[in-house]
Amino acid sequence: MIKAAVLGATGYAGIELVRLLTNHPEVSIEILGSQSFAGQKISDVYQNLRHILEKECEELDLEKAARCDVAFTALPHGASKTVIPSLLDKGLKVIDLSGDYRYDDAAVYEKWYGEKHSSPELLKESVYGLPELHREKIKKARLIGNPGCYTTCSILGAAPLLAGKIAETKNIIVDAKSGVTGAGRGLSLQNHFCECTETTKAYKVTNHRHTSEIEQELSNIAGEPIIISFTPHLIPQKRGILSTIYVNLNRPSSAEELVEMYKEFYKDEFFVRVKEVGELPETKHVAGSNFVDIGVCYDKRLQRAVVVSALDNIVKGAAGQAVQNMNLMFGLDEKTALANAGFYL
Repeated sequence: MIKAAVLGATGYAGIELVRLLTNHPEVSIEILGSQSFAGQKISDVYQNLRHILEKECEELDLEKAARCDVAFTALPHGASKTVIPSLLDKGLKVIDLSGDYRYDDAAVYEKWYGEKHSSPELLKESVYGLPELHREKIKKARLIGNPGCYTTCSILGAAPLLAGKIAETKNIIVDAKSGVTGAGRGLSLQNHFCECTETTKAYKVTNHRHTSEIEQELSNIAGEPIIISFTPHLIPQKRGILSTIYVNLNRPSSAEELVEMYKEFYKDEFFVRVKEVGELPETKHVAGSNFVDIGVCYDKRLQRAVVVSALDNIVKGAAGQAVQNMNLMFGLDEKTALANAGFYL
């Protein structure tokens, strides 16, 4: 059995990770790390886990953590990088759900996150944990920067066009919409029910930090620097990301050609479902699952591809992707504990 520590177990991404791991046949959850709820049973904090997991939450003890094989750090950005070097020194593999180890260049992280990176040397070995693009590196890694929801949805939506050299690399636009769980469990006025129900709003226009992450990965695919226009929106639902991506093409095409291009690019990817011509994703088709659904349209008048991608922001956009990465790192079938259908309702 793989012995796992989940640090930050009581946040939304952390508890989704716990929920998935309780159903994993090869994992034993040894540590539930939580400063806020230390000493309380996880089933008292989240009562959906009663009769399933009655383990107590506890503060991090590095000596105890050393008995584990893998640590998931579902901590706020900045907090992860203070504990991960010690976890690695203890011999654990680490899958970090924050933004601390997703970057190739510490200077980019420092620019967008507004603070110094305390272990930039680890960025040289951390692997961006998007299995559809970096599977072989993930298998050999001891440190994974697990991508978030906006980034996963946007990168996978645009990747085939850039890889196929059909995309104009200027003026790529990503218009994305997220459910409220994407903001985390922490209390803030903007996330109160009356503030976010029956309304839709854009936020962090032109300066959302995930812009830099998307640009990094799309630049790596294209083989040249990519700068995008990224606008996130908060929508009044619990789960789900829907990204609409506008990419001008360097030659005429058709919806049929583009759909076939996407099907070929993702032909071996169980968790990416490419829609048929004329079909588009909806968040209710992916909520509760580790799937990404992608639909592609062609605007003949503008010679532009319009790509719509959807995923569950706390499964494939966080916890499910982390489990997928763990499966790869430990030589398991990457679908283990993840091959379930979405909720739909």
